[in-house]
Amino acid sequence: MRPTIAMIAQMAGVSATTVDRVLNGRGRVKSRTREQVLRVAQETGYLDKASAPVAAPVLLDFILPEGQSSFIETLASHLRGAAENSRVPVTPRIRFFDRSNPEGLATQILSLKGKSQGIGVVAVDLPEVREAIRQVAAAGIPVLNMVSDLTNVPKIGYVGIDNRAAGRLAGLLLSRLIKSETGKIAVFAGSLAYRGHEEREMGFRHFLSEETRLEVVEMREVRDNVETMHQEALALLKRHPDLAGIYNIGGGNRGIAMALMETGCAGKVVFIGHELTEHSRQFLLRRVMDAVIDQNPRVEARDAIELLAHAARGEPQPNLPPIRIQVVFRENIPQV
Repeated sequence: MRPTIAMIAQMAGVSATTVDRVLNGRGRVKSRTREQVLRVAQETGYLDKASAPVAAPVLLDFILPEGQSSFIETLASHLRGAAENSRVPVTPRIRFFDRSNPEGLATQILSLKGKSQGIGVVAVDLPEVREAIRQVAAAGIPVLNMVSDLTNVPKIGYVGIDNRAAGRLAGLLLSRLIKSETGKIAVFAGSLAYRGHEEREMGFRHFLSEETRLEVVEMREVRDNVETMHQEALALLKRHPDLAGIYNIGGGNRGIAMALMETGCAGKVVFIGHELTEHSRQFLLRRVMDAVIDQNPRVEARDAIELLAHAARGEPQPNLPPIRIQVVFRENIPQV
């Protein structure tokens, strides 16, 4: 008796629709499910083993900055989930580099030469890092920039938002929420070695100078460290009791929020930051933060897996839409 799709579905423990998707390459199916369906199809003789082998997983490496960033933790989690749901088998390896020693990122990248089929990296913009990317790309490994872009390197693309536009958007929001035409503004950044942070600051300052009379009185670079951010924010509020607004370019929103609450400035000083996390959600609800500019790490992870998997298999790159910038207020917090 010739095996049927219904028989394969029963033996694999899935629906006939799922079997049809796997055998005909329609839609997304989890890697594990796909492997199980193909295995049963081969064992029953529905597929010839020589002509339809179970594809070996694509080995992809993702190098992210370590530290206290809830956003990076969320991105890592979504990368694992996107690999599980990829249409082709993908094995993701999540690696971290020391924020205090960004030069070590170049060493990590070079260590993957000949050991990886694709590299996604949230990279600091340093000569050593750019040269490391050039070397692994020359060895045939596709490289994808994530969250913060790099120029003058051989890459298959960039997955992330337009950071300069995000900075201008922050300027627009801050100027509309502050109830005065003039006022003092403070800016916090993680590290301007990230091109993305540099571009956000550039966009923010340009908007303020072009469209407002607001003044940036202080700029602090704190490497996304929550405790450092907390102490710097406390000192800032003491030096400028008439501060009108704060824009946090990077991570560490918790440190600023704690300082605002401890000094009684929450709800009085307009506070805008990036990334919707479990912490920033609560700060929005408690009216400590006024707005969060989010870049949707779930979509970024999905697109990164898809782009690198296609490149590793020598397939044409899919035409994916750019990542949208979303502004989240207290009234429109999305479901997780």
